[in-house]
Amino acid sequence: MTGFQDLIAGVGDYIFSRSFLIGALNTIKLTLAAQAAAVILGFVLALAKMSSWKALQGLASAYIWIFRGIPVLVQLIFVFNALPQFGIKLSPFESAFVALALNEAAYMAEIVRSGLSSVGKGQQRAGRALGMSSWQRMRHIVLPQAFRVILPPTANQFVGMLKTSAMASVVGYTDLLMTAQQTASANFNYVDTLVAAVVYYLAFTAIFTLFQSYLERRMDISRRTSRPAKRRIWRMSGRDSEQAA
Repeated sequence: MTGFQDLIAGVGDYIFSRSFLIGALNTIKLTLAAQAAAVILGFVLALAKMSSWKALQGLASAYIWIFRGIPVLVQLIFVFNALPQFGIKLSPFESAFVALALNEAAYMAEIVRSGLSSVGKGQQRAGRALGMSSWQRMRHIVLPQAFRVILPPTANQFVGMLKTSAMASVVGYTDLLMTAQQTASANFNYVDTLVAAVVYYLAFTAIFTLFQSYLERRMDISRRTSRPAKRRIWRMSGRDSEQAA
């Protein structure tokens, strides 16, 4: 029991230490920035792949094939070590951001494309018949419905990005894993330092999972429309009972 208590105390000391807090913030910063850029680029790639122009379709398909086929670690090392030979020198954060965002965009492109394709073409034709422009149809018809399809796999990709961001330590970025490794190298206490990093990763995943559940409930049309309908039924049944009395 004493050994377990010592483990809890040691892990707690590392969790609330300044170096681990900075490493956790760096991990979240990289994850949010890379995922946001990947979503935007993935949306552009999805539109290009759905375009009627064969050239755009070919470029988008080639991009997705290349970046999905090359391991993330290889892309990280290439951006950090190979690009300087072409005169492009990036910091550890910039290298990790570029590599992770470009890689993730290939997966987000397919997720966004599936979401946009899930909206029936008849609804878009109806919007066109009402005089809506392409942007208005996208804004009011396609995106609200597609987003409900895109959200769950995007959330899954975000959790994957959170874990993949640990690879940024190979290019010298001071994230959670790098902090744990440096601390363990100084005191040889690998158990406490790695467990502290694991606690942070699990906490971040739990928080985002709760946020995802909240968004899904907010976007659940049947849930939102059923409540007013139930209230109307209750009011009507109350009036009927009063009239019968």
